[in-house]
Amino acid sequence: MTRREAIAVSTGALAGLAVSGTRGVARPHAPSVPAGRLRQAVCRWPFESVPFPEFCRAAAAMGVLAIDLLGPDDWPRVRDYGLVCSMGYPAIRRDFIATGFNDRANHRLLLAELEAAIPLAARHGVPNLIAMFGNRRGRRDAVAIDDCAAGLERIAPLAQEHGVTICLELLNSRIDHPDYQGDRTAFGVEVVRRVGSPRVRLLYDIYHMQIMEGDIIRTIRDQREHIAHFHTGGVPGRHELDGTQELNYGAIAAAIAATGFAGYIAHEFVPTRDPLKSLQEAVRTCTV
Repeated sequence: MTRREAIAVSTGALAGLAVSGTRGVARPHAPSVPAGRLRQAVCRWPFESVPFPEFCRAAAAMGVLAIDLLGPDDWPRVRDYGLVCSMGYPAIRRDFIATGFNDRANHRLLLAELEAAIPLAARHGVPNLIAMFGNRRGRRDAVAIDDCAAGLERIAPLAQEHGVTICLELLNSRIDHPDYQGDRTAFGVEVVRRVGSPRVRLLYDIYHMQIMEGDIIRTIRDQREHIAHFHTGGVPGRHELDGTQELNYGAIAAAIAATGFAGYIAHEFVPTRDPLKSLQEAVRTCTV
């Protein structure tokens, strides 16, 4: 399952989501790995085979501090396990990735979603909300950058007021998200520079940017001021952060920590074996 497919599933299930049975859950045991210099999180969608309570308890016991990519209904649920939501969806809809700020025709919808979600995120201690650049559909980069900046400039003051960061995600257009416009770091950085707000920054997905451009560690060092959040995933395949893939995540994690990064690095790989064991191995790899 891809994240795009997971969003579609969540859209169908959202109306019937039950939150009973989560209150009063005991706090997790002490983490089984040292805290290290990085705050680690994990995305929910690749681990949906593990029931939500079990997943949260296990993640907390590993030293994971937060769950990533949750819709508003789930933001309070994770707090029952001593966790927070590190990156929230402002809304759940099937075209979330394709419909982005690169087209002014989308701004009314996107701004309305963020205007509703930002105060709610602040109330639930959610530090970041995800946003998308959107699919090209023939739009030139220069026009798309102008449109992105114009829309984001309108919502940045509200984000600043509530202390919530809007994180625009960089994705690959080569394999997973054909036609996605925000597929290069330079494109995203230019948008963030144009907006000029500390509350509008990038979600740098290491998996996606390795596919598109590589040079991960140098890019992280050079663009650290523009990056608010990281996602992990093995290349190729978006699987475990182990020896079957080409990235040295220990070195990448150390490079991120050396910049003084204070946000979250969230694991977003699709496990091919025991999911919780794979997650624990990833946490250990990135504990630096």
